[in-house]
Amino acid sequence: MIFRELLDYFNIDESFPDYLQDQTFNKVFLDGDLSKEGKNYKIAVKTRQDVTHQMFLKPDEDYPVIILSELPTGKLNGMKFGRTEGDVKYISQL
Repeated sequence: MIFRELLDYFNIDESFPDYLQDQTFNKVFLDGDLSKEGKNYKIAVKTRQDVTHQMFLKPDEDYPVIILSELPTGKLNGMKFGRTEGDVKYISQL
């Protein structure tokens, strides 16, 4: 699934960096629950393997897209996408 398709699917009309528009993400987020607080969004979904995936969309932040997954063991896995292509931080750097 391409990021812009996700925005269309959830009717999110916010501005994100151009490079993110073509970024691919797991389509599991299409089955997620969307919540909104101000201009920030959260999509959360729990898979059959008891993994909770969350996508945080914060259009005005330095890292407008954050992916965070919690494994059944309680360990976290994820990454933050910055405003410029290549500016990515992994969970170990958060």
